[in-house]
Amino acid sequence: MEGGRMTSHAGKVVEQFGKVADSYLSSSVHSQGADLETVAGKFSDSAQASVLDLGCGAGHLSFAVAPHVRSVIAYDLSPEMLGVVLQEAQRRNLGNIVTREGRAEGLPFAGSSFDWVCTRYSAHHWSRVSTAIREIRRVLKPAGTFVLIDTSAPDSVLLDTHLQAIELFRDGSHVRNYTQRQWVSMLEQQGFEIRAHDQWKIRIDFKSWVERMRTPTSHVAAIISLLEKVPEEVRDYFQIAKDGSFYLDSLLVEAKRAPIALEED
Repeated sequence: MEGGRMTSHAGKVVEQFGKVADSYLSSSVHSQGADLETVAGKFSDSAQASVLDLGCGAGHLSFAVAPHVRSVIAYDLSPEMLGVVLQEAQRRNLGNIVTREGRAEGLPFAGSSFDWVCTRYSAHHWSRVSTAIREIRRVLKPAGTFVLIDTSAPDSVLLDTHLQAIELFRDGSHVRNYTQRQWVSMLEQQGFEIRAHDQWKIRIDFKSWVERMRTPTSHVAAIISLLEKVPEEVRDYFQIAKDGSFYLDSLLVEAKRAPIALEED
């Protein structure tokens, strides 16, 4: 509650990320990674493709893809993030990137608008993931492809509980990390055919992780307390270091829009 009123989840996302937009542009976790090269490589023969970068953040996926395609719409709920993307795109002479503001659960685009929809480290903020997936399928062309990159949850309930707890303390706009199995199931249920998936680990430096989000001191203390008291199975899995740094699972799923008609809710 701020100023005597409650803040919606969408408002929380805008509030959280509007304050830290510049830090996400320079964040090594977001600006680097083999996954960016992997995705860019998928567009080597896609010079006429139209791409939607959904939940674009500071635009790193847009920047990786734009040199290979006809057009990229960098789409995000935070106007401050979009301002960072536009400024950086101009600096890089990427004139085929345009920005658009909005939510994943209600895309302001006509059906069959895009050859590709991509999202990177955004989906764990979606409040209605099934609705977002339906919207992604709707705006994809019949042979279109969805590429998902996100941090993911382990299958173990014990590990998952601790992960969701520290994520929420760190970032109040966090909703949920899903397992690879859950993502595959959700996508198949919404009319996608899975073409490829991969998993890897990324090292999270604790100090920069909480500073980038400007996590309140009281919440940082709660995370540290939780990490100090986790069961050994949790400590071992996430490779938690003395300074609180740890390793987080990430995944990439590539899915084709299946040639079937789903009933609308």
